[in-house]
Amino acid sequence: MKDVYEVLKEKGITLPAPPPKGGVYTPVQEFGEKFLYCSGCGPDLGEQGNVIGKLGKDLSLEEGQKAAYNCMLNLLANLNEKTGDLNRIKRFVKVLAFVNSTDDFGMQPQVVNGGSNLIKEIFGEEAGLPARSAIGVNALPGGIACEIEVLVELK
Repeated sequence: MKDVYEVLKEKGITLPAPPPKGGVYTPVQEFGEKFLYCSGCGPDLGEQGNVIGKLGKDLSLEEGQKAAYNCMLNLLANLNEKTGDLNRIKRFVKVLAFVNSTDDFGMQPQVVNGGSNLIKEIFGEEAGLPARSAIGVNALPGGIACEIEVLVELK
């Protein structure tokens, strides 16, 4: 696997600062000897923007994919802060995503692909294609379009 930071540089991707906590919780929790569970992150990148709205009403599929991409960037920022080195990640085990959507919107998996494609591009297919669930919900904190959490295994 290539150096994660080299891949980020090649793709012109800059990790944001870890997002501020939105409640009483731990952003990244270690369990067992090699696992990290990451609390859900929304798409707010601070000055680089946020994605607010409901898929199927206010937002296009592409805007939803941007929200999922931003969520994954925030998760990577939290993982980077916790591990000190994203190269310590052996693989992404599970992605759980919540998409703020109307009752008749059924493209949650395509929305979440915006975040999944990012980790696949950075970590490769073997490490970056975890098990995944993409769930439609009627509301998310602050009206955000998407929230994603991940489980990773360390080397």
